[in-house]
Amino acid sequence: MSHPPAGVAHAVSSRALRWLHDNRQYGGLSDLPDADLSADRGAYKALGETALATSLVLRSGAAGTTELTLAGDLLTFCWQQTGEGTLLYERLLRNPLKTDPLETYAHFVRGGFRNRELDQLLAHTVPLTSTRAAEHVPNRRLGVANAIRVSGQDQGPATPRWAELTRATWLGHTPDPWHIDWLTAYAVTHTVYHLTDWGRLPAGLPADLVAYLQCWLPVWTDIWAEAGHWDLMAELMIAEMCLTDSHVDPEDWQRLAEVQHEDGMVPRDDQPVDDDPAQRFDDHQHPTIVAVIAGNLALTRALEDPQPN
Repeated sequence: MSHPPAGVAHAVSSRALRWLHDNRQYGGLSDLPDADLSADRGAYKALGETALATSLVLRSGAAGTTELTLAGDLLTFCWQQTGEGTLLYERLLRNPLKTDPLETYAHFVRGGFRNRELDQLLAHTVPLTSTRAAEHVPNRRLGVANAIRVSGQDQGPATPRWAELTRATWLGHTPDPWHIDWLTAYAVTHTVYHLTDWGRLPAGLPADLVAYLQCWLPVWTDIWAEAGHWDLMAELMIAEMCLTDSHVDPEDWQRLAEVQHEDGMVPRDDQPVDDDPAQRFDDHQHPTIVAVIAGNLALTRALEDPQPN
C-alpha cells in the first residue's frame, strides 16, 4: 500500500475512533443487565464490536499516542460495562452452548484483560463435544475457532480443524463470483477475518482462496460502493488488507473519506442520517467501527512495508 492512501486511512480511522469515544454513553448497557440480555441485546453486540476495534488498534500499536489513549479508554469502558467480565461469565454459566461470551471475551483478551472465573469456565466448556457441535453457519464456526485461538484455549480436543472449517464456507468453494448477494458478501469478509485473525496471520488463507479474492474483492468493493453501501464497502476493504499482498485502490479510501461526516461518524449507506444524537449513534455505530478497523489495518500494512527512499 502506498503512503498517500495510508495517510487518508489513518485520518479516517482517527476521526472515527474519536467519535466512538465521545459518544460512548449512548452505547452502554442498563444499570443491571441480566445474563439473558433481554433489554440489552443490541448494545451488548455493539460493545463487543467496539472492543474488537479498540483491541486491534492496541495490538498493532501503529496509531499515534492520542489514538492509542482513546482506544485504551474505550476498551476499558467496554470492559467495565461487562462488570469486568462477570456478565460474560454469568451468561456462559447459564447458557453453556452459547459461544458469544467466548467470542466477546476474546477481544478483551487481545487487549490485555482477563477474568479468572471465566477462564476457568472456558477451560471446562471449550473442549466439550457439545460445544464444538453447536449449530452455527460456517463462517461463524470460524469466528468461534479464532476466539478459541485468541483466548489461548486451542489445545487438545479444542484445537480447531482449520482446513475442514474453511472448506465448509461459501468462500471455501470458490464459487461463481457473480452469484454473491449482500449477506454472502458479509460472510466472505468474516471468513477472511477469522482465518487471518484480522490480518495478523495472512498465511491462514489457502493459496487458492487468496488468488480468488485478489481477483474478485476489488470488483465486489466497486459494486457495493456504487450501490452506496459504505459499511459493506469498508468491510470488503478490510478483507483485502488481510491478504499477504494487499492493494486497496486509493479511490476506495477517498470514497470513504468523502462520506465520513465532519465529526468522524461514517454512515452505513447513502440514505439520510437522523439528527437525533442517540439514534445517529445507534444507526451508524457499526460502520464507524468498521472504519476504525480499516484505517488501522491500512496504517499497519504501510508500516510493515515502507516505501523505498
